[in-house]
Amino acid sequence: MNKFSSFLIVLGFSVPHLVAQAIPGTLNWYNGEGQGMYTDQAYKMLKKKKSSTVVVAVIDSGVDIEHEDLQGKIWVNPKEIPGNKIDDDKNGYVDDVHGWNFLGNANGQNQENARLEKTRIYAQLKDKYDGVDPQTLFDAAEYYMYAEARSSVESELENLDQYKEALANGQFDAETKKYIEDQLNYNLNIYYDDRSLIGDNPDDFTDTHYGNSDVEGPDALHGTHVSGIIAAIRGNNKGGDGVADNVKIMSLRAVPNGDERDKDIALAIRYAVDNGAQVINMSFGKDYSTHQYEVYQAMLYADSNGVLMIHAAGNDAKNVDEEPNFPTSHYEFQDEPFENLLTIGASTRMKGEAMVAEFSNFGAETVDVFAPGLEIYNSVPQSAYMNLQGTSMAAPMVTGAAAMLKSYYPSLSMWIIKNILLDSATRYQDFGFPSKSITGGIINLKEAVKLCEKEVRK
Repeated sequence: MNKFSSFLIVLGFSVPHLVAQAIPGTLNWYNGEGQGMYTDQAYKMLKKKKSSTVVVAVIDSGVDIEHEDLQGKIWVNPKEIPGNKIDDDKNGYVDDVHGWNFLGNANGQNQENARLEKTRIYAQLKDKYDGVDPQTLFDAAEYYMYAEARSSVESELENLDQYKEALANGQFDAETKKYIEDQLNYNLNIYYDDRSLIGDNPDDFTDTHYGNSDVEGPDALHGTHVSGIIAAIRGNNKGGDGVADNVKIMSLRAVPNGDERDKDIALAIRYAVDNGAQVINMSFGKDYSTHQYEVYQAMLYADSNGVLMIHAAGNDAKNVDEEPNFPTSHYEFQDEPFENLLTIGASTRMKGEAMVAEFSNFGAETVDVFAPGLEIYNSVPQSAYMNLQGTSMAAPMVTGAAAMLKSYYPSLSMWIIKNILLDSATRYQDFGFPSKSITGGIINLKEAVKLCEKEVRK
């Protein structure tokens, strides 16, 4: 872990992915045996089988669809004519050839930075509740949400205050400097308007005519890396091998540098389902969600249509049974669990106590299983490669695994594949691992293939 990563952890900041240097001998470790997913072993078992193409939606920061290691792996909307500025398939999105960008406008401008959700809550309710005694309120639930958000934002700003002088004196490396500046200027700035460029009403879920067809956007590092883990060309000696060998990536840009909007996520999920995605990767999350029911409804839509959602557990080293990471696997108003949803924690290439990545969230009731998420080498924009880590990397491991199984066993539903992935996980009874997830295990594709073979024979 480099200086930037360590600095952010010391400050107590939540980061979507942590950057590290490539370590010799660890490239593609996640495909191997031991603490990996046994992916290479699984493919040896499948070498006489034919596969069919699986469409995977990646809801993220954007994808470099021209990356050398993703050629032939990008979804193309068969009903849309590129560049004619006409909504050929009449789905409400003009020229959505490779997906859609919910963080842009019709003029081709794109949003890059955004506030955290708690900053938005603080800003929105500040005038309403500043100086108010909660004892005078008939229903104080909103007030306490505001008070908690305000306290958290002000605490982080106070924490950053001590580093302003060092920042001005150039004492930080470029990555740390940018992170602190982004926090001050955008993420924690209650006066920053992070929606005016797009022009919609983010609280109106019927206001859907916004965005553009630029599925890469201004900063596609995170989404490109996630897509590479899922789908990068195998065996070409470039970067890292993807987990699945016959998939098409549908890019849905909805995650800025800051917290994603609930509306963008809900619409992206619905777009994925309506346009044929069989698996949705969701490597994002936040502590607050102001439109939980609308996101839940979108997730229920995917669930009822048999589309498997894979969600990253988050990187706060916290128990998400007690402190949810939204979207969550179980909302307070939810009666029945989702059938087609997996929440993924990050494991490492080490054994013993270090098997759970130090940043990974966990939960014996809400995190399903773990997958490799430490020092993952794969694609980033401009046909480059980088080591990143986080549950953001663990989730696409499982997305790739699910897509690979669906590709070779198309008769199996995603619900069956989900359960096979859980049943075949390598379980550990020590190091406190059973209390970290429902299965107490790490994804094992070799064993999953064996169970798929048994299932199709039935």
